[in-house]
Amino acid sequence: MAYSANLKLVVGDTHPQLTITLKDSNTAASGQTLDPEDATTFAPIAITGATVRVRIREIGTTTILQTVACTIVSPPANGVVTMIFPSNTFASAGLYEGEVELTKSDGNIQTVNELIKFTVRDDFD
Repeated sequence: MAYSANLKLVVGDTHPQLTITLKDSNTAASGQTLDPEDATTFAPIAITGATVRVRIREIGTTTILQTVACTIVSPPANGVVTMIFPSNTFASAGLYEGEVELTKSDGNIQTVNELIKFTVRDDFD
């Protein structure tokens, strides 16, 4: 499985804030020449009126453990969202993965192909 990032977290933590930029790999950003291997050349996806959420499950399972709503960062034309982890996002140490799901203002759903990997360790307490 391809992962866009591997975040290392601790059970019960609510930070760091996760920032995600949604981009269109088929459209060049303004002033760029599209390079399918270079995400910095991709145009942002305008997310005006949309909702974005991250759905999290333990690696190797199909059960969704948590669905976390993201906050759209202004201006929505830049495709940037942030997510704060609820304290119960990861109940135990382990390996998890999350998918980013965009529901556009017209109701259509687009899911990011690459997953986010979360490596979670127990807290000392």
